[in-house]
Amino acid sequence: MGNFELAQVNISRMKAPLDDASFRDFVAALDPVNALADTAPGFVWRLQTEDGDATSIRAFEWDVRGTSGILTNMSVWTSVEALADFVYSGEHLAILKRRRAWFHHVREAMTALWWVPAGHRPAVAEAEEKIKHLRVHGPTPAAFTLKQHFTPVAEAREGDPGWLCPA
Repeated sequence: MGNFELAQVNISRMKAPLDDASFRDFVAALDPVNALADTAPGFVWRLQTEDGDATSIRAFEWDVRGTSGILTNMSVWTSVEALADFVYSGEHLAILKRRRAWFHHVREAMTALWWVPAGHRPAVAEAEEKIKHLRVHGPTPAAFTLKQHFTPVAEAREGDPGWLCPA
């Protein structure tokens, strides 16, 4: 998208701690699936600690709601299509299909997408605001979903709420 990249965050309410035996398969799949993401067409960046651990990121603690915690995944991609191609293919799809074994089913938004200026790496606080916005307003140019997304406009001006149009 030229001057823009697609940021995404998805959070999950865990049924048990990551070191619980019920999470063995999930934890075993983390490094291989992350390695696939890192080399996927359109992948730009993902949130992780200096030693490569994405599971120890503390975020969305306001959304724990009596669960074993929140697992946060945040990344940046070149396009909605690149993200969707990764999400709905291969090993990632296999893990996605088993998510109910590890994570609570919820009706509210747990994934948000938004456009960022190329080179921008979103902070956790930014992602938290996008999830909150999506939960209150539904999909808008400010925060949207893979199912209902928006594209940036070439002559967009940062800070102008009308700078995006529906996809």
